[in-house]
Amino acid sequence: MFSANHQKFIEMDELSQQKVPFFFIIDFLVDKIEVFRENEIKENGLLIDFQSFSNTKKQEALDKKTEWKFYPETLESFQKGFDIVQDNIRLGNSYLTNYTRKTKIETNLSLEEIFHHSQAKYKVLYKDFFVFFSPETFVKIISDKIFTYPMKGTIDASLENAAEVLKNDKKEKAEHYTVVDLLRNDLSMVADDVKVDKFQYIDFLKTHQKDLFAMSSEISGNLKPEFKGKIGSIMQKLIPAGSILGAPKPKTLEIILEAEGFDRGFYTGVCGWFDGENLDSCVMIRFIEKEGNQLYFKSGGGITHMSKLEDEYEEMKNKIYVPIH
Repeated sequence: MFSANHQKFIEMDELSQQKVPFFFIIDFLVDKIEVFRENEIKENGLLIDFQSFSNTKKQEALDKKTEWKFYPETLESFQKGFDIVQDNIRLGNSYLTNYTRKTKIETNLSLEEIFHHSQAKYKVLYKDFFVFFSPETFVKIISDKIFTYPMKGTIDASLENAAEVLKNDKKEKAEHYTVVDLLRNDLSMVADDVKVDKFQYIDFLKTHQKDLFAMSSEISGNLKPEFKGKIGSIMQKLIPAGSILGAPKPKTLEIILEAEGFDRGFYTGVCGWFDGENLDSCVMIRFIEKEGNQLYFKSGGGITHMSKLEDEYEEMKNKIYVPIH
């Protein structure tokens, strides 16, 4: 398996060194890597809408009322994996673990309608297989400078002083610090002069169900000479994304595989568009997948020693939404 994947990273390096535009998509466990040149994107059933690239046409307004139901697992079922995570945190095996669940959903919207009518920074529809509408940038590369924007911590925006509450929440703050630290270390593998440019700024996310505030930071560095123009080599070093895995990475991955009990697949993987000069990439979260005729929404959040079971269960459910208004 490794050699086929290794070839894909080499292909990404070659294309980026030749300044050939391409789109790539990598699943969570780095088992599946797909690379498409610009002319291959549409024919492979991919619809993409990034700020830096889009192959979609403007759609007519949605002419039906959105129906949206979801069937979350019970708190007891959620707790099984949560306890595995907490036991490992107590043992010192991890200090942040991103625990995610898979929830059955029902909607009168097709994956294509969800793609076209959702509002998000990053949207991709892959065949009739999955759609996501992600607010989270993974890394951007702009003329040999690399940026990452870890997003950790969300709150219902309708709560009183929600943004302030989020900024000062001890658990959310600790989680945010951890991810910033983790990603600063990750960037240091491929860049020099890594620094946190902005810390804990608040983004507003509008959704059909409720509005959310999310907390992000900006970290940047200058690509090391041996990584300049080599998108494949950079990705190979940086994935899986720290924000959806946890820390330390290798041990936390083992914990996740034990606690979750389902295959994340492309959910929480990374995809990106290289335009011949610069790269824009995102973490594939806010993710709906089709299995047979059934739709599933995959969502979750970071667990630390301060996490409370009921709060984490609520956060997992809060994230099951479509940003259609």
